[in-house]
Amino acid sequence: MTAHLTDKTLLVVGGRIQTLRKAAALGIRFVLIQHPDQFVPEAARLAAAVIIADYTDWNTTRPLVEAAHQAYGFTRVVSITEPGLVPAARISDHLGLGGTTERTAELLRDKHAMRRHLGAHPDPLVRELSVAAAEVAGADDLVAFGAAHGYPLVLKPVDATASLGVVRIDGPEQAAAAWAEVEALRARTDLQWGSFFTIGRFIAEQYISGPEYSVETFSFAGRHIVLAVTEKLTGGDGPDVDPDAGPDRAPGAGEGFIELGHALPARLAPDDERRVEESVSRFLDAVGLTDGAAHTELRLTPSGPQIIEGHNRMGGDRIFDLLDAAYGIDVEEWIVAWQFGLIPALTERPVPRRSAATRFLSARPGTVVEIQGAEEARALDGVLDVETTVAPGDTVGELRGNWDRVGQVLATGADTAAAVATAERLTEKVTVVTRAPGRRQEEEAA
Repeated sequence: MTAHLTDKTLLVVGGRIQTLRKAAALGIRFVLIQHPDQFVPEAARLAAAVIIADYTDWNTTRPLVEAAHQAYGFTRVVSITEPGLVPAARISDHLGLGGTTERTAELLRDKHAMRRHLGAHPDPLVRELSVAAAEVAGADDLVAFGAAHGYPLVLKPVDATASLGVVRIDGPEQAAAAWAEVEALRARTDLQWGSFFTIGRFIAEQYISGPEYSVETFSFAGRHIVLAVTEKLTGGDGPDVDPDAGPDRAPGAGEGFIELGHALPARLAPDDERRVEESVSRFLDAVGLTDGAAHTELRLTPSGPQIIEGHNRMGGDRIFDLLDAAYGIDVEEWIVAWQFGLIPALTERPVPRRSAATRFLSARPGTVVEIQGAEEARALDGVLDVETTVAPGDTVGELRGNWDRVGQVLATGADTAAAVATAERLTEKVTVVTRAPGRRQEEEAA
């Protein structure tokens, strides 16, 4: 290593330009490997070097990062983006740099592998966190799984994200139509982040009942600290079935699982919060996570918490902004800072200074005509942000996954109820107006 190099050189795999800005502000020297579709020119001004390549292709990535490691001497590897998590861990393992292993990252990416791992764990308390699951290749497999484990059941991709393709099935009569939805999803060429996620394998798993939460944690050399438990508002659990359409109609893809809002800190009884905290710590130990941020999704069933899935990254949907607003914790900054010991390890849970909530905007399918009320909403008290992701002329499709939402509002409050109330008022003030295909009359969004 040449004399100009420091011991604070990081390899960043994919991610947001905001991450790079925060690393640079901390004095961390870094090399970026970024997918061509995601490159932002500003990154070249912040980084010591930029490699533009498909980092999910190991045959391409391996020689590039080996050369970059020899030239720049990075000692840590990090990613905050879902498609970069396994590649980052693979690079770290390959170069012997420590940190999250590829095995752990794979367990958190591959939902079937995670279920098998938890189900075979020697600790019965870990096994109780999971449910039965099996890979399925057609409608017959769904019917067989339902006969063995009962209904309702959940059909989901093994390694997708954003609630894409997640379907609840309430009986064998829905299996054929549900599998037809799988085939239709696989055939789509318009999926956001289609360069990163191939919709291939699917699993069936037992349905988990109860209110849903996500748990934001940060692990410090094996000590897991819960930063916040977050309430999650999702669509109705029942399938969206027209009673006149016949019993073989599939439930709406993603129905019951699309995330419509979040709020923190969650309004939980102390005993329930303790059980959630203990369960998440047990889960993270079981999958081998020791350092950095994690986002774990679970439901609080009558018999206790059960894991839906986990990720070795900060939560999406701008939960990280809610966390910062309520607790003063910039978890994105922590992710890069902890790599070099630039933040102290927490020993206990942080105390919130206020609450925060977000609700998402949706619109009826059609062409966007105008967006009403956004500027007025931004000026109201307690508003963190009003974000719209469409513009006049854009096309809005059916709400089939988290990526089909058209924006979100973020608010704060003295307590969680107040923050939620403000966020919900904002959704009433902001309207994405669309015109349905073939119609002249403008239609307002929900």
